[in-house]
Amino acid sequence: MKRAHSGKNRKKRLMVILIVMVIAISVMANQAKENGVESMRSVVKDPIGAVNKVIAVPKKWVSDRKYSVSNLFDTYEENRKLEEEVARYDEMKRKVTSQSQEIERLEEEVQLKKRLTSYRTLAATVIARSPNAWQNTLMVDKGSQDGVTKNMAVMSQKGLIGRVRKVKEQSCEIELVTSDNRSSNHFPIKISAEDGESFGILTMYDEKKKQLIATQITKEKNIKKGDVVRTSGLGRNSPAGIPIGTIVQVKPSRNGIDLEVYIAPYAQMADVSFVTIIQDMPDKD
Repeated sequence: MKRAHSGKNRKKRLMVILIVMVIAISVMANQAKENGVESMRSVVKDPIGAVNKVIAVPKKWVSDRKYSVSNLFDTYEENRKLEEEVARYDEMKRKVTSQSQEIERLEEEVQLKKRLTSYRTLAATVIARSPNAWQNTLMVDKGSQDGVTKNMAVMSQKGLIGRVRKVKEQSCEIELVTSDNRSSNHFPIKISAEDGESFGILTMYDEKKKQLIATQITKEKNIKKGDVVRTSGLGRNSPAGIPIGTIVQVKPSRNGIDLEVYIAPYAQMADVSFVTIIQDMPDKD
């Protein structure tokens, strides 16, 4: 009886063990299945994510470039508008400057006529000036039919520039005080100093210094830098009192006997567009 009972117990234990093993195997199989599905999902999802990243990078680059190009065109358009505004401003500035210069020229001409009330004057416009003889001569639009004659003194708005050398019916040629013609009809001058007046003759032009040179000076000790030089009117070849310039240097001449007086001219010889021809004293009743 004991053996039979012992055999039954052994069978029961085996059954329990088998049941436990079946349950354990089932649980393990289920977990393995779930892990496999997750692994498969991961395997599938990872490449898709990578592909999405690969696609996203150029897409973002294109989007960024599109934004940059749009900004570039906007900037270009703004710059173009600014350039147009600057061009309009420059054009207006040039017109204002030109008008201001014309007003200044007219005011100077009025002042000049006030200083020359004792003389008849004639306004003229420069119509020709050769580059080869730039410092020697120029042509204006007034001639014999306007009453112009040879040797009449000629001024710009600021001072003496020369005298009439040749006359045609409708134009005349003016020889400038800067001419290198040593045989030209030189102007007699007067130097106004604090303690008196000195006299001399315009004889040369220093092209390097851009200064006139006067010689044959009288009362030499009175002369100094800054003194004003005008025409003297001596010899009756030119009117008196036409401004010429100011003294910048006084030194002995090359022969050591005379003085050379260097004069900075008032007139801008390189930029002469309008002139005043001084004709003569008016007739008196």
